[in-house]
Amino acid sequence: MFEDPLFPCGVRMRCPSCGGLEGTGSICSSCDFHFESKDGILKALPLHRREAYARFLLEYSTIRNAEGRGSEDPAYYLALPFRDLTGRHSNQWAIRGKTYRFFERHILSVLECGRSLDVLDLGAGTGWLSYRLAKRGHRPVAVDVNVDPRDGLAAARHYWTELRAPFPLVEAEFERLPFADAQFDLALFNSSLHYSTDYLRTLAEAMRCLRSEGSVVILDSPIYGSREHGEKMREERHRQFLAQYGFRSDSIPSLEYLYDAQLEELAGQLHLRWTVYRPWYGLKWHVRPWKAFLRRERPPSQFCILVGSTS
Repeated sequence: MFEDPLFPCGVRMRCPSCGGLEGTGSICSSCDFHFESKDGILKALPLHRREAYARFLLEYSTIRNAEGRGSEDPAYYLALPFRDLTGRHSNQWAIRGKTYRFFERHILSVLECGRSLDVLDLGAGTGWLSYRLAKRGHRPVAVDVNVDPRDGLAAARHYWTELRAPFPLVEAEFERLPFADAQFDLALFNSSLHYSTDYLRTLAEAMRCLRSEGSVVILDSPIYGSREHGEKMREERHRQFLAQYGFRSDSIPSLEYLYDAQLEELAGQLHLRWTVYRPWYGLKWHVRPWKAFLRRERPPSQFCILVGSTS
C-alpha cells in the first residue's frame, strides 16, 4: 500500500494511471506514476490526462473570468453558498444555498446518525461544500481537475483559518479516482456531475470508493424530462459561447444534463435506487415550466436532489 506523508491522513490511495495499490513512498510500483504535492494540492492526474484537459480548462477559465467568478476577498468564500458578497451571481447562489440547506437538514442529518462521515466531494470547485462538511465534523476530500486560485481547488486556502486542520485537496478526474476501494460513506457531486463524459463510468468509479452502505448524492445538476429538451439546451449554450467568446466550449464532450429515462437506465445498470428530493426554490422558479409552455419555448431544467443507494 502507498505510504507517504503527502497523502491524506487515513485515506488509502491507488494509482490513477494503472490502478495499482502498491508503491514505494509516492511512486507506483507497477507503472512508476509519481504522486506530487504542489501548493497543498495532491497531484493525481497523469500527464497525458492533464494535457487532455488543458483546452477545456483554458476555455472554462475564460468564461468564468468573464462572468466575474471568485474574489480577492476571503470573506467571499466563507459566505458561500448562502451569500454572494460580490453581488454578481446572487440569484444562482440563492438557489445553491437553498439546495445545500435542504440537503443539510433533510438528508445529511439523517445519514450522519451522530457520526462523522468520510466524504468524497467530487467536482469540488473552490471547496465550499467540503468546508461546510468539515465544520460539521466530517472528513471531506475535495477532488477537481481545476486548481485555479480564484475558482478552483487552490481557492480553498481561504478556509484554513476557520478549521482546525485543512481538508485534503486532490487534483484528479471523475473516472480515475486515486483512492482504494470501499473507504467513503458519501460521494457528492455538487453542481458537477453534468461535466462527466460518461455517467455510467463516473458513477461506477464513485461507487467503487464507497463502503457497502454508502450513498451517491447529486446536487444542482440540470435534469430534463426528455433527452430532446436537454440537447436543445446544450446547443443553445454552445451557440451562445461561440458568439460571445469565439469557441463552443465543447473540447471535452461533457454530457451537460440528465434526463428521466437516463436516470432509470443508470439505476438498473448500477443496481441503484434513486430517492428524489425537491427543495422549494420559490414561486418564480416553480412557475417557470408554465411560462415556457405559454411562450412555446423548451421546458427549463429542473433541479432536484438525487440520493442513490444500493441498500
